[in-house]
Amino acid sequence: MSYQRIKDLPVYRQALSLRTMSREIASFVTYNKDLLTLAKSNSLRDQMADSLLTDAILIPQQIARAEGTTSMLTRQHSIHFIQVMIQNLAMYCRGLEKDGVREREYLDLLREEVKHFRRSFKKWRKSLLD
Repeated sequence: MSYQRIKDLPVYRQALSLRTMSREIASFVTYNKDLLTLAKSNSLRDQMADSLLTDAILIPQQIARAEGTTSMLTRQHSIHFIQVMIQNLAMYCRGLEKDGVREREYLDLLREEVKHFRRSFKKWRKSLLD
């Protein structure tokens, strides 16, 4: 499948939106404003923000991978990987909240974005496996 066709998929566009929102939230909630060094931080909040960002970056990559192959095994692996990352994003929101992020409305926005993505993902998954 061509990149142009992948870009037109609603699930892919929503994954990109999720990635953008995750980047903005990670930047906002961290103590370390250099997003490239978050993983090296000793702060739990920075590490959660890094994980949030990493998973959000990997989701569109996995969608493109699944769309770009005819291998059912590869598609199933990508779908499972995305499901795990969706769950992780919800856990990172809870973790950041428990760590004292005061701007809960931003985390609620991300949760809402994850919910919209999950709906689109389920439709895409069904079409991909049929």
